[in-house]
Amino acid sequence: MIDELDRNIIDILAGDARISLKELAQRVNLSSPSVSERLRRLEERGVIRAFTVDIDPHAIGYQLQAIVRIRPLPGKLHAVQQLIEEIPEFSECDKVTGDDCFIGRLHLRSIEQLDQILDRIADKAETSSAIVKSQPVKRRLPPL
Repeated sequence: MIDELDRNIIDILAGDARISLKELAQRVNLSSPSVSERLRRLEERGVIRAFTVDIDPHAIGYQLQAIVRIRPLPGKLHAVQQLIEEIPEFSECDKVTGDDCFIGRLHLRSIEQLDQILDRIADKAETSSAIVKSQPVKRRLPPL
């Protein structure tokens, strides 16, 4: 488990992963070495996996997002998973229970690009896609 101080540190980092150690320490009322030690322990325990960059896909030309449900044909599960992993437009993909095996999110420059990607999968799986109109809840941390 994490304590209230760890929650506060994580919350601050979630808002700005580039914050300096000195400023982070000031905001949680600890010394820099103490905060550094807490960060090290959070990383060792796997609570913090990475300090990363959040890019706006629109700003680099990806005008569309699509959610694709993928149901591999019999005997094609591993081939489909490998293909999904190789297609860089899949920004995330979950292997799920139910009728579909995978649900993926793609960032696309055009509808034509979606067709090209789905064509690569068509001989190995059935797909169903939906274009994302808006994202009322952006990716966020689970309750701490």
